[in-house]
Amino acid sequence: MKGSYSTAQIGLHWLIALLLPVLYLTGGSIERTHHAAYMGVTPSSFDLFQHNVHNYAGMLIGVLMGVRLLLRITRPPAPRSPASRRQKAAAALHHALYAAILVQAGLGLVTSYFWFGTAAYHVAIAKIILLIVALHFGAAVWHTLVLKDETLDRMIFPRRDPSSEKL
Repeated sequence: MKGSYSTAQIGLHWLIALLLPVLYLTGGSIERTHHAAYMGVTPSSFDLFQHNVHNYAGMLIGVLMGVRLLLRITRPPAPRSPASRRQKAAAALHHALYAAILVQAGLGLVTSYFWFGTAAYHVAIAKIILLIVALHFGAAVWHTLVLKDETLDRMIFPRRDPSSEKL
């Protein structure tokens, strides 16, 4: 299949896709934890747990996304026909998603451990990521149900190593 990704790239994609909702589901605990501390009240143990899950899952996503970016640079998908406007838009969306997630992970680290003044930016980028992910998901559905092409297959079925075809 032309343009498929490696098994590692596919695995990283789906692992990050599974971890992103964890961040959204645990994000509310950050505000509750800080509000309780500000009010002089001990935060609930469940909020503290969620706070830690949020922080460590965010750091994990940052590392995984960095690895994914390195793989993408060193092992790009097989070249396809000349890029159409739609393909250029898809590439721009992917670049925006990579950048937003990497910036978000770095900003989350800064917000959590160095300067809480960046929290509003961290929240704003989370909303941008949510929008990009919705567009990404919508495009995958459109390619699958409307165009009925192999776009989604590229992120499900790994590319074969060309050397293995000689065997």
